[in-house]
Amino acid sequence: MAVLDLIHGGMHRNAASGNGAIAKFVAGLRENMARRAVYRQTLRELGELSDRELADLGLNRSNLRGVAYEAAWGAK
Repeated sequence: MAVLDLIHGGMHRNAASGNGAIAKFVAGLRENMARRAVYRQTLRELGELSDRELADLGLNRSNLRGVAYEAAWGAK
């Protein structure tokens, strides 16, 4: 909300609360970037396994994205 206030020229909040909102926004971006990196790395590593190795883990190629998603963001 504070970011929208700043964009639209309204100063309904003090500067400290605006900075807090920006800090939260930036922290959220960083967390999402880190989770995305975990997703990509997991997907890449699982993709390098042979079909036999995946079968030993109880996986197949069609569910690798779901497994990588769970590794990064938790169960759906």
